[in-house]
Amino acid sequence: MAAAAAVGGEKSGGVMAVSLGMRISGLLVAGAVAVAAAAFTSDGGVTADGRGGGGTIVTAGPSDGTRKLPTGPPSSSPPPVKQSPDGHFGVPAVTGTPRASKGGTVRESASPSTPSPSMSHKLLEIPAWLPPGPDSPNVDGTADPASVYDLLRSPTECRAALNVIPRTPDDAEWTVLRGLATACLAVQGQGGDWKQAVRDHAAPAGEADTCKGRAAHAVLGSLLDFHRRHPGATVRLKPSSSGTPAACGYRIAGVDTGGDAEARPGDTIGIELAGTYFDPAELLRDASVVIGGRQAPGVPVLKSASGDRLVLSVVVPVLEPGPADVAVRYAGTEVRLPAAFTVAAADVVPEPSVDTGTTDGSASTLSASVPSIGDSPEPSAASRTPQWMLPLGPLPAHRAGPHAPAGLRIP
Repeated sequence: MAAAAAVGGEKSGGVMAVSLGMRISGLLVAGAVAVAAAAFTSDGGVTADGRGGGGTIVTAGPSDGTRKLPTGPPSSSPPPVKQSPDGHFGVPAVTGTPRASKGGTVRESASPSTPSPSMSHKLLEIPAWLPPGPDSPNVDGTADPASVYDLLRSPTECRAALNVIPRTPDDAEWTVLRGLATACLAVQGQGGDWKQAVRDHAAPAGEADTCKGRAAHAVLGSLLDFHRRHPGATVRLKPSSSGTPAACGYRIAGVDTGGDAEARPGDTIGIELAGTYFDPAELLRDASVVIGGRQAPGVPVLKSASGDRLVLSVVVPVLEPGPADVAVRYAGTEVRLPAAFTVAAADVVPEPSVDTGTTDGSASTLSASVPSIGDSPEPSAASRTPQWMLPLGPLPAHRAGPHAPAGLRIP
């Protein structure tokens, strides 16, 4: 029995040893798994002892190679604790860290999807192009500064305009248009010559004194300024919009009657035109002037010209006294100045006095009166031709006494 008891004791002791070993092994495995899980699920937050988590990585299985421990602090760890001059330790504030709301959740602001202004490309402002003229009629089909300006209003026609501009222009307006055409090509990357454009802009400063010339000079200056600010930039020019005001304000600026604002039929007056947008030579050939509703006789004559201002010389037609409008018509366009001047009554010029002889040898003077329109006065007795005399034409004066025509003798 004693032997049997000893054998039973050994069996129970072995079973207990095995059970204890298995329990210890299970605890070790569970601990390892827990440590590994904690290592992988750690968010790097600050632990209770003030140290940042996530410093050492623990794996539960074999790794592919030798892992190196990080030498520096992790990116998510708080800044190191620094000692202040008074001996206290504190953690400096971190700017830009999102704060927790009342519910305890932390919301991070979304990063902007668009690039910052400093990194984006700045759009270049396209220089403004030529305003409308209006277009010149150009009835003779010959290239002149007014019609070439109209051609340049389309930025795609700058080369065509440059081909019809004189190579050595002797006119300030031609010079400005040449500089504008070559700058138009240069700023669009189609050739051109910036140096030539600079010379042409500076040469006729203040001399291109027509409305189209001034507009072309201003646009050329804006192109040169754009090139100075952006030397290597090229842009695609665009025509001016339809609502852009015209460069020229064509109108009748005034009528010159000699100072008293009155003129009589047959007098010559001057009509001043301002803002002309066409070749003056064409106006003289094809224009008509209407005064008081009646067309002025003859062709208007160019009295003077300065820039886009012209003075036409015309003759006042036969009109009734009173205010008269003046209108100039050319190529379907009419400009009018109401009550431009006053038509005065025509002067009455009496006929010269006629001396006739009497039967007693004395002389009598007869004054001829001017008949009114529609009257048919009877001839006076003194003006009747005697039956024994041949009729004579009007003479400036008669000598006193009887006399006869040549070849006849009074009996």
